[in-house]
Amino acid sequence: MEKLSLDALNRISVEAFREQKKMPLVLVLDNVRSALNVGSIFRTADAFAVERIILCGITARPPHREILKTALGSTDSVAWEYFEDTPTAVSALKTAGYKVLAVEQTTHKTWLQDFHPDDREQYALLLGNEVEGVGEQALALCDGAIEIPQSGTKHSLNVAVAAGIAVWEFARKTGHTSNKS
Repeated sequence: MEKLSLDALNRISVEAFREQKKMPLVLVLDNVRSALNVGSIFRTADAFAVERIILCGITARPPHREILKTALGSTDSVAWEYFEDTPTAVSALKTAGYKVLAVEQTTHKTWLQDFHPDDREQYALLLGNEVEGVGEQALALCDGAIEIPQSGTKHSLNVAVAAGIAVWEFARKTGHTSNKS
């Protein structure tokens, strides 16, 4: 076994990425405080060809220095937009026909492993602030909630890690994973 070189990975260009078919998934970031987390989520969105990211409230926006540090160029490939407040973004997505699901710990939720996306639906995953989680007003507008099961002593995951887990599971269940080898 040998580690692959960057050339051997055969990555597509930013232009080709923009033109390729995307996974029908939007990530909505609700007042995410850490620009480093935002950059990491951009990288995840690029890796899985997520449709776009919506940044809300105090969430940092490119070309913020700390986003660029962890995004490693994915802010050039992944489409994104900004809304001043999350409830407005959620309402706009719902009006456009998206099913909006909070990734949150709630009294009424579906465990991530039990969630089965309908391939006739468009989805948006709402990810919350590192301390407060998804805001109550935005949560009230969601069509449901997905919770990532945890067995440890901590009550939550880092938002970028939670995004990666949720996007991977969504991609796996919808057949949007890529195995080029």
